[in-house]
Amino acid sequence: MARDVQGADAGQGGTPAWPGVAGGVLAALAIGLSAYAAHGIDDAHARSNLQTACLYAFGHGVALATLGPWAAGRLARVALAVLLLGVLLFCGSLAGGALAGWPTRLAPTGGSLMMLGWLLWAAAAWRGRGGRR
Repeated sequence: MARDVQGADAGQGGTPAWPGVAGGVLAALAIGLSAYAAHGIDDAHARSNLQTACLYAFGHGVALATLGPWAAGRLARVALAVLLLGVLLFCGSLAGGALAGWPTRLAPTGGSLMMLGWLLWAAAAWRGRGGRR
C-alpha cells in the first residue's frame, strides 16, 4: 500500500484508505450496538437514542467507505474528515448518553459538523474535485 503526502496509508491511485477503514468500523459497531439496543436496553428513551446513533453511524460509515476512493482533491478529503468527526461526536454523544448516562451536549456540534461535511463534499463535487472523471 502506498503512502500519501501526509504519511497516511493510501489506496489505489493515491486516495486515502482511512475513510474505508473508518466506514467499515462504524458500520460494524452500528450493527452490534443496534442489536444491543433492541435486546438489552429497557429504557425507551435510551433505546431510541442508541438506535438513532446506530442509524447515523451505519449510514455515514457506508458513505465514508463508498466515497473514500473518490476523494481525489484536498477539499473532498477535508469533507470526509469533517464528516467522520461529526459522526463520532454526534453518535458518540448519543451512545454515551444511552449506555453510560453521559450528557449529550456534543450531539448538536456533531450534527452541525455532519451537515458541514456534506456541504463541503458538495462543493468539492461542484468544483470537479469530489470524484474522479
